[in-house]
Amino acid sequence: MDTNNLLNHLVTAVLVINNELKPSYANAAAAQLLGVGNYKLLEQTLPELYQLMGVEPQLLRDAINAGQGLTVNTAALITLDGQHHTIDITLVPIENDNNLSILELRQVDQQRRIHQQLNMDAQQQAAQFLVRNLAHEIKNPLGGLRGAAQLLSRELDSPELKEFTSLIIEQADRLRNLVDRLLGPQRPTQHTEHNIHQVIQKVLKLVEMALPDNICLKRDYDPSIPDIQMDPDQMQQAVLNIVQNAIQALEHCGGDIVIRTRTQHQVTIGTQRYKVVLALSIIDNGPGIPAELMDTLFYPMVTGRDEGSGLGLSIAHNIARLHGGRIDCVSAPGHTEFIINLPLQ
Repeated sequence: MDTNNLLNHLVTAVLVINNELKPSYANAAAAQLLGVGNYKLLEQTLPELYQLMGVEPQLLRDAINAGQGLTVNTAALITLDGQHHTIDITLVPIENDNNLSILELRQVDQQRRIHQQLNMDAQQQAAQFLVRNLAHEIKNPLGGLRGAAQLLSRELDSPELKEFTSLIIEQADRLRNLVDRLLGPQRPTQHTEHNIHQVIQKVLKLVEMALPDNICLKRDYDPSIPDIQMDPDQMQQAVLNIVQNAIQALEHCGGDIVIRTRTQHQVTIGTQRYKVVLALSIIDNGPGIPAELMDTLFYPMVTGRDEGSGLGLSIAHNIARLHGGRIDCVSAPGHTEFIINLPLQ
């Protein structure tokens, strides 16, 4: 049996690399994963074939030189053409040859995303149930407090004393607005066909008016994407929340924000698989999201900023869910990407 032909039928990327990390063999899955032709793949060292991989090149070199194996689970991989993957990395030394090792790169994007989404949806539903009950308990006495302040204000003649009742009413309104924002949209609204790029353009027009000089907005659209069934106001809010987060991440260091639209095929959202989905990406080259926040990023009141409310991403996630979609996030220093996935009819 032809070994090369057998390896080319594997869905796992397999490379044979030396201690300088130059491949001497790569199967078809490796070329597909890295997005380069087989000839180019064998002409360059491994670090030249990707933008980012979740293992340091020196760690691979040291393992090969020592004849040791290495395993790294759920590592980020960004290819030269900007594709993001989550992979399990396995390095296995080849016996009787201290300078060669087999490198396996196994994609776990889909399984990880399905597990994360189901887990996130369950936890978010529990959090929203808690917030709805808490909001009910807050809004009832808040309404009574506001009404009493209004009645008291009518009985007072002193402008100085009326200042205090006005302050009570103002703060009661602020708390009510906060509770309403916490709740966010709770059920699907009427959806009609709209062009996603028109929605994005409205968002960018809003943010460009107050955009800091050290931040540049870039558009990378696929004009062939058809109209989508959506609530345009809700979708505009979801995109705006994520773009504002990107601006806040770059406000001190400056950088670029790229808004990209593409289609992807055979994508699972929840438990349903779709032939074609829209992938709307908001990408910034800021410092990245702290690792300890990644698992709770879309929960209400979770934020990495002292002045943040922690509501923007939670609301955006809920809007995507009400449209039958999902939001994914990949982040590393220099590259943070939020991807809104929406089914296309």
